[in-house]
Amino acid sequence: MKEQPPSEAMTDPHQVRLLAHPLRRRIAEVMRRGPVSSTTLARELGQSTGSTSYHLRQLAKHGFVEEVPELARGRERWWRAVPADRRVPRYSEQSAEMREVVDEVTRLEFANELDQLARFQRVRDELGPWADALLFSFSTVTLTPDQVRPFFEEYIALIYRYKRADDDPPREARTVHARFLAFPEV
Repeated sequence: MKEQPPSEAMTDPHQVRLLAHPLRRRIAEVMRRGPVSSTTLARELGQSTGSTSYHLRQLAKHGFVEEVPELARGRERWWRAVPADRRVPRYSEQSAEMREVVDEVTRLEFANELDQLARFQRVRDELGPWADALLFSFSTVTLTPDQVRPFFEEYIALIYRYKRADDDPPREARTVHARFLAFPEV
């Protein structure tokens, strides 16, 4: 079990907008598997090392990634994602600019998730026991506005209960995407 870090508010719209960039989103996906250099990242993403290096530096400037000096060889720098429970302020606390940026990032995130789901479905027959790993639930709960936040916090705690604390997962382990979306019926 991985310990849940304290939540960290992202109040700068520019920091949130940084995450909306398509290449940075792909970089984040790759970095979930472990440290990268701009060279290994460029190779995997079909980009130039100059481009991946630039984006890694931008992500580092805002605290999303950090250097891994013990992996450095010569001038080659290695980077890892900085684990955090980053959150945007509540809608009622957001500026108009922040609302616009959060809406765009949310739209992009879910479009990306649908793309990943489509990729999974295309190769599902080839996945052996992992073919059964598509789980979903359609449900509703009746909550007050004051109950929505605790409901979300319990979901986050559940995620951290299953996150691995080690960097050496079992051979048969895979990253499993879990997403939480809750909104009131209107």
